[in-house]
Amino acid sequence: MKFKNLFTVLIMAGTMMTSCGESKENCAQTANTTEAVIENIMTRTSIRQFTSQPIPKDTLVDIVKAGMAAPSAVNVQPWSFIIINEPEVLKKLEEVHPYSNLKTATAAIVVCGLKDKAENPDVRPYWVQDCSAATENILLAAHAYGIGAVWCGVYPSEDRVNAVKQVLEIPENVVPLNIITMGFPAQNPEPKDKFNPDNIHYQKW
Repeated sequence: MKFKNLFTVLIMAGTMMTSCGESKENCAQTANTTEAVIENIMTRTSIRQFTSQPIPKDTLVDIVKAGMAAPSAVNVQPWSFIIINEPEVLKKLEEVHPYSNLKTATAAIVVCGLKDKAENPDVRPYWVQDCSAATENILLAAHAYGIGAVWCGVYPSEDRVNAVKQVLEIPENVVPLNIITMGFPAQNPEPKDKFNPDNIHYQKW
């Protein structure tokens, strides 16, 4: 199931906290919301070929809002996002990251970590996990809009980090974690079934 408006999904998801004892309608709505959210997670897959249809700017902003809704250590939110939808900038980025799948993309979001934002030095290294959580939110939000995306790693490759920073004029204390390449899908690959019960442990290893 695809949702044209991400915030419809988020508003509906709030009903999951409502007791089903109130009415059969609430129970049905909760069940439908749960099914839709789980389906969005389970059917998301990496897309690497795109049509020429542009992504509206307000949609890109809404997708980044979903990224900012991610959890972060001590709520530091050590992230910043660069939205790119100009072909010449996408081309320059593709030249320095040959695995970025940007040749047919109409947009990209570069997720950046503000590695020194946390006042507590023990918290600062967690920018990687925090920005990764934001990235997954972005991927799921894009999928909910019917937009294809793929996570292309930048950090910890020093060469890639430096090249991307140079192209996008990223400050010294900011680290590009990845490039999320985006566009309306020109391919429809089947999602992989990654469930493996052997990877589950209970109570202890």
